[in-house]
Amino acid sequence: MGLYDRNYIRNNVQENTYEKTQTRSNQGVFIKQTYQLFAASLLAATVGAYIGIGMAGLIASFYWGFVILEFGLLFGVYAAKKKAGLNLILLFGFTFMSGLTLAPLLTHILGMAGGASIIANAFMLTTVSFGGLSLFAMNTKRDFSAMGKMLFITLIVVVVASLINIFLGSPIMQLIIASISSILFSAFILYDTQNIIRGAYETPIEGAIALYLDFLNLFISLLQILGIFGRDE
Repeated sequence: MGLYDRNYIRNNVQENTYEKTQTRSNQGVFIKQTYQLFAASLLAATVGAYIGIGMAGLIASFYWGFVILEFGLLFGVYAAKKKAGLNLILLFGFTFMSGLTLAPLLTHILGMAGGASIIANAFMLTTVSFGGLSLFAMNTKRDFSAMGKMLFITLIVVVVASLINIFLGSPIMQLIIASISSILFSAFILYDTQNIIRGAYETPIEGAIALYLDFLNLFISLLQILGIFGRDE
């Protein structure tokens, strides 16, 4: 009976070890696919921005139409997240469109003295910050999952303040909003990275969208901050 018990325990341990190995393997594949889609999304957005700069006047004239289409594609991605093929078309359509809508801001910055350097510096700071925060979130024992509600409330406040400032046009208020946004989306990088690692998303596409939006909004915030400080007036 004792030998039987030992064999049973050994078999149980082997089964548990196999299950854990499979879970880690699946998790690794999920994370890899998420970051591959994230990188591809950045590439699609870059292509969109490059094309958009050549037609920035047209985009500016119909800006809200482009924004509505962009959000429509974003909602479409979530609705079709499990439909292979269609989800990728919608994902890259959304990220390409987000690059187009970014073109007027990029064109405005390029029109400033040292505008190309401002964009390059903003992108470099975003990349370094994203990489550093992602590595920290992956290796720290701190749990950032409790920040979700606070981050969402702060995001709503920032969106409302941004809409108000569209009518006010205050550079000081825009600087404050951009500064808060840079901190907010830095925190979102920590939050979303841990959610991806812990399997909080059903599909890699959801994780890729979360990371892309964090990166994009951090880049825009830093671009606005550097752009405001780069003005002559």
